[in-house]
Parts: sequence; structure tokens; C-alpha cells
Amino acid sequence: MKKLGIIALTLFMQAFFAQTNRFVYQVTMKPDASDKNDIKTENAYLDISPEKSVFYSENRIKRDSIIQSAMQSGGARGFNRDQMENLRSIINYSVEKDKKNQKTIFKDRIGRDVYTYEEDRSLNWKILPETTKIGEYKVQKAETDFGGRRWTAWFTTDLPYQDGPYKFGGLPGLIVKAEDDKGEYSFDLMKNYKIADFPTLNQFGNTIKVKRADYVKQQKKFMEDPVAFMSQGGGPTPPMRMGGNSNPADMRKRMEDRIKEEAKKNSNPIELQ
Repeated sequence: MKKLGIIALTLFMQAFFAQTNRFVYQVTMKPDASDKNDIKTENAYLDISPEKSVFYSENRIKRDSIIQSAMQSGGARGFNRDQMENLRSIINYSVEKDKKNQKTIFKDRIGRDVYTYEEDRSLNWKILPETTKIGEYKVQKAETDFGGRRWTAWFTTDLPYQDGPYKFGGLPGLIVKAEDDKGEYSFDLMKNYKIADFPTLNQFGNTIKVKRADYVKQQKKFMEDPVAFMSQGGGPTPPMRMGGNSNPADMRKRMEDRIKEEAKKNSNPIELQ
């Protein structure tokens, strides 16, 4: 009986530590280059297992859940459009870190499609002696230059994960806080808990695998003329609600204005180069 008890305890401990750990970060952004007073804040998840980690928007998984429920209960008529509007996210990307192969995979929506690439730059951290306390964690300072910004990170060895939000990682502990020196982007750890497994992230549109340099080119094309970019690929245009007396030309004009306005509001990306 004693031996069976030890085996049961061992299996329980293995199952416990095999669980995925979710770290919730508050992401603060100034995405509009023409209006630095426009500050956006939303939460993002960093889910970590022994094999990989995934960083993505909390609103995204909530929207995916609503879409899935609506499709199961009658298609588009099942959507709560006000609820979907409240869950709009600036964080349209996800970052997956493959720990076994030491690869970072970035995915981002440009227009109707999802572009994905393997990060080809390394993070060269300078670990500094300065320490402080953030919340319940004793943290240490580190700095790096990445994506055209100077970043300061605070990591803790109390959480033994060499990981962090966005593409950040590779420090002796989990990154609790990261911010750029212009005060335009910051990530702050709010809480953490265990989840059973990674959720499935829905991918609408085509997934196009490219080199990072090609992704940057496509992103630039979209920012310069989003309507032309979305038209060049052919296929259906983004869905429009057509009322009984709606003029298709007017509807298209409103759609184009919305796309241009959204592109303008995201003119200060997290990576400048």
C-alpha cells in the first residue's frame, strides 16, 4: 500500500508540474504616431509549458470564443456585435517560443491574411546589479536594444522561467516588467495561475510563411495604402452589412475610410526597424 501511495503521489506531481502556467500582463501602448496622448491598455497572456510558450491577446481568445459560440448557434446572426466591438484588440499578433529548438515564431495579421516568420535576431542582454521589488517579487534590471527601441526589463529568479512577454526572454528568470525608453510600450505582470492546456487560437484567412524582411515589406505596403493592399490579393472583400437601402458604393467608401483610420491608429508599431 505504501508503494502504491508513492506511485500515486509521483503521478500527481508529474501531472501538476506538466500543467501550463499562465502569466497575465497588462500591456500599455501608444500606437498612434500622430497622437502620443492616445494611450491604449489591454491584457495579454503568456502561457508557458516545458516545451513552449505562447504570448497573445486576452481579447483575442474571448472574441474567438464568441465567434465559435455564434457559429454553433446560427452563424452570423448569433453575434453580439457590441460585445465584439468592446473586445477589439491592438495586439493582433502572437509569439510562440519553441524551447526545444530555440526558435521564436511570430504571427501577425496584415489585411485578410496571417503572416508568420521565424525571428532571426538574438536578444543581447546587459544584466545590471540594480535590484528592487515589484509586487511580491525581488527583481533585477537588464537592458537590451531590439527592434529600434532601447528596452529595460526587470526579471525575477523567484519564477524560474527564462521567458517573458512578446519576444523577450533568455534572462535567468521570468520578466516581470519591460518598457522602452520612450515610454511608448510597457508590459507589467499582473497575476499568474495554472491552466489545463494551451487554448486553440483561430486563424482566419490564409497563413503565409515568409522571411522577416518580407513581412516588414508587406507591413509597410499595408500602412502606405491599406485599401490597395487588400485589393491586390483578389478574393472576397471584407464583409459589409448591407441594409435594405444601402448603396454599395457608399458602403465601400465607409469601409475604406475605416481601414485607413485603423492603419493610422497603428502607425507607431512596437518594432521600429
